[in-house]
Amino acid sequence: MTNPVLSVQGLTTEFVTPGGVVKAVNDVSWDLYPGETLGVVGESGSGKSVTAMSILGLVPSPPGRIVAGEILFEGRDLLKMSAKELRKLRGSDIGMIFQDPMTSLNPVLTVGAQITETLRLHNGDLSRAQARTRAIELLALVGVPNPEGRYDQYPHEHSGGMRQRAMIAMAIANDPKVLIADEPTTALDVTIQAQVLEVLKTAQERTNAATVLITHDLGVIAEHADRVVVMYGGKVVEVADVRSIFSAPRHPYTLGLMSSLPRLDVDLHRLDPIPGSPPNLVDLPEGCSFRPRCRVTRGREVCRTTVPPLYDTGPGKGAACHFSEEVPAEMVTVSREMGARLGSGA
Repeated sequence: MTNPVLSVQGLTTEFVTPGGVVKAVNDVSWDLYPGETLGVVGESGSGKSVTAMSILGLVPSPPGRIVAGEILFEGRDLLKMSAKELRKLRGSDIGMIFQDPMTSLNPVLTVGAQITETLRLHNGDLSRAQARTRAIELLALVGVPNPEGRYDQYPHEHSGGMRQRAMIAMAIANDPKVLIADEPTTALDVTIQAQVLEVLKTAQERTNAATVLITHDLGVIAEHADRVVVMYGGKVVEVADVRSIFSAPRHPYTLGLMSSLPRLDVDLHRLDPIPGSPPNLVDLPEGCSFRPRCRVTRGREVCRTTVPPLYDTGPGKGAACHFSEEVPAEMVTVSREMGARLGSGA
């Protein structure tokens, strides 16, 4: 089997706050393989973005600290690298697309200058003229109209969609082996979202980069991911191929996410949200952290007392639920309840 290009093993990242220690990422493990798109999905506060920041060495310290785990890039542990080694890796072998380009781009430098800086930082023999030509080619590649003119403009002179395209151009400038996209379509309207995601797909195909796509949008996951990691309360609760995640989820939280989606095949009058709220990461509940919101637990003691490991649910699949085998039947029940509400006009 192909070795993963990026492997996160037992990663735990905490933040020290006046209210206590926030366990933002709690013993997270997953692998990313060459050429694939791994979707990381979950509610706000589930640990998706902090995982990405931990990989890149961008967790602010203090208050953040990585207290356990390994992050292996082609067999090298990023957590053991010096700051200088990490800076060399970022922007070359690992590219990052942040969720808010307006705060990620330098407002006092032109977009072109920022792309050429990325190019020359990792290619010392590249002249300014060569870097400019390459930057214009990259802007054209990601669909920026009039790339020669846009090259000399500042970020505030670009629309949100154009700024995000410029961020993608910077991320792929040095043909990275891994591309991390953290909520790349946040605050963009639906039409621009689709265009940006298509640009991202084209960029990935051009560089053959393995991609980590972080989002809370299950529609984006269904369209673009090969495999999916579902996070809840700082932990991985399910991992499977994208088809299995949507057709046969094995964790009650994943089932809840599926059930709360609007559907085009039926005329639903009311969505079916997950009851309750995400857990307090300073004071996680005993046992399974999803237990207070779970429709499968039914008050069973093991859910109250024992944190579920990621049980093997099939080749390349896992679910952190003591009763994952009951979830498919529960999915049928949810579908029947939705049908009954539809029939009654509720």
